[in-house]
Amino acid sequence: MSKQERDSIMNLLVQVDTDDQRYRSALQSVQSQYGGNSPEMKSLIGKMNTADSINLIKVSAILDHYGWLGAKEIGNQGNVTLFMVIQHSRSEAQEKYLPMMRDAVKKGNANAGSLALLEDRVALHHGQRQRYGSQLMWDMRTNQYRLSPLEDPDNVDARRLAVGLPSLQEYLALFGLEWNLDEYKKTAAVNEAEFFKHNPM
Repeated sequence: MSKQERDSIMNLLVQVDTDDQRYRSALQSVQSQYGGNSPEMKSLIGKMNTADSINLIKVSAILDHYGWLGAKEIGNQGNVTLFMVIQHSRSEAQEKYLPMMRDAVKKGNANAGSLALLEDRVALHHGQRQRYGSQLMWDMRTNQYRLSPLEDPDNVDARRLAVGLPSLQEYLALFGLEWNLDEYKKTAAVNEAEFFKHNPM
């Protein structure tokens, strides 16, 4: 890859990153103020989905031509942006690039913690429980986030630690939630049935 190509990719990814976060930064406040099923929320999600589709076209062109570029080639932010666009894309793209990202992690060109997030999303899409507890769902009844179905909750923190993620308690605290293992187990069956009812494969 020439310096001109590298600079061009890095500049493109700066704009992609801006577009990726433009609408997401307002999601939580709009959900809290108007509700998850409000016209305001639907409008915001529509704009976000359009931006995601455009970003995926740009990032797919990079990945399909160069492979998963590491931070040494496109900088830390550029490398993170590749992941974020795939993480925010439709399931078909996530599944297409998941093997590429797994290989990139082995080569040191992608972050293991980021891969864990993508693994969780793909698992949930296939009707399986997530392994790392990275994915939350919006509860229309309580108007707040709730943890999506989780495999082997007793050992989730060990799995998170192994890929460099903070404890589940620390992570959930970012969303104003507490991690209570016993409470999770008590309500897991009901929560899972509700989740997979509203999120079929």
